[in-house]
Amino acid sequence: MKRLLLALLWIGCTTFAWSQTISPTALQSHINILASDSLEGRGTATLGEIKAANYIARQFQNFGLQPAGVENSFFQPFLLQQTIDHFTHLQTSRNVIGFLDNGAEKTVVIGAHYDHLGYGWQGGSREPYAVDQIHNGADDNASGTAGLLELAKFLSQNPTKERFNFLFIAFSAEELGLIGSKYFVSNPTIPLESIAFMINMDMIGRYEDARGLTIGGWGTSSWWGKLLPDILSQESLKIKIDSSGIGPSDHTSFYNRNIPVLFFFTGAHNDYHKTVDDADKINAEGAAKVLHIITQLIDALEKEEGYPDYIQANNPHKGNTTTSFKVTLGVMPDYSFSGKGLKIDGITKGRPAEKAGLRVGDIITKIGAYTIDDIYDYMEILNKHEKEQRVTIEFLRGNELHKSEATF
Repeated sequence: MKRLLLALLWIGCTTFAWSQTISPTALQSHINILASDSLEGRGTATLGEIKAANYIARQFQNFGLQPAGVENSFFQPFLLQQTIDHFTHLQTSRNVIGFLDNGAEKTVVIGAHYDHLGYGWQGGSREPYAVDQIHNGADDNASGTAGLLELAKFLSQNPTKERFNFLFIAFSAEELGLIGSKYFVSNPTIPLESIAFMINMDMIGRYEDARGLTIGGWGTSSWWGKLLPDILSQESLKIKIDSSGIGPSDHTSFYNRNIPVLFFFTGAHNDYHKTVDDADKINAEGAAKVLHIITQLIDALEKEEGYPDYIQANNPHKGNTTTSFKVTLGVMPDYSFSGKGLKIDGITKGRPAEKAGLRVGDIITKIGAYTIDDIYDYMEILNKHEKEQRVTIEFLRGNELHKSEATF
């Protein structure tokens, strides 16, 4: 009995120690800097974004990481085109990359995008009068960038030499279409085949029980369903699971190169892509709990042999394995949408949705007799239908309710 009590005390102390490794105060401090007006919203290829890149590089340097960009620097520059006042300009942006070399065979990539919308002229703002207003992007994605920095600090300064190397990447131009991460996987600074898996953090700063924490990429490796449930059972967070490796953030670029991924996201909110996404609204305690899950996963991996396998994942769902749906509409959901229904972010040509006349931006509210409140309702409803079945789809286009017939 005494031995059991001592064991329980040791486990409790260990858990407490891990929970203290990521400081909410430190996270908030990074976010206050990255989301300050002085960085002018970190618009891609702007001076504000360069200042943010320099801040990240200085932190990497302070943590003792090796420069893993180009020419022995922390920066991986790349060219992109932007249209300003109807004129197209060729500009330079940059990923910021630091490497923790543990002498291992495989490397874990930990990433987050650090760019945002700047003054609103680059597009993507949800403000009615967006231009010339600073969009600070505290949650999107100063929060994920702060998490990246604190994980870099923890992994470089803890007493453990893990069995993986770690490559920390702050991606640019995510808001313009995952450009920075696409550039990296096409021009990797380490061999892609040496990457064991990729962890992505995008908008981890507004945890609320009502929305919960979404963990994406669950279906991209059988290891996640084996390791994560025990870790999550110890956390006081509401968890939603998304099996897909594809989503509106940088992990998609890695999954498309057959690399297992995990994506951490505390949900969309009314301040998303607005000027009021400011640092004073961040839930730093919640963000620290998200990072605790990641450190626990890395610790659990130390006890395993081999490396996570890659699985071609199917659509998002609630379970802990991949699901193959009998039917599909051929739409890409807008994962940032927080209203009722399923908002369409993309449509596949020749599939039922296109044939039924649906468009990007439409919000599907009902399929047949089933009402859709969110993406998970949509996934469940798909399993209730068969191929060749004809259904009525109700959807909002603007403020108008429409109906159309579709055949699966």
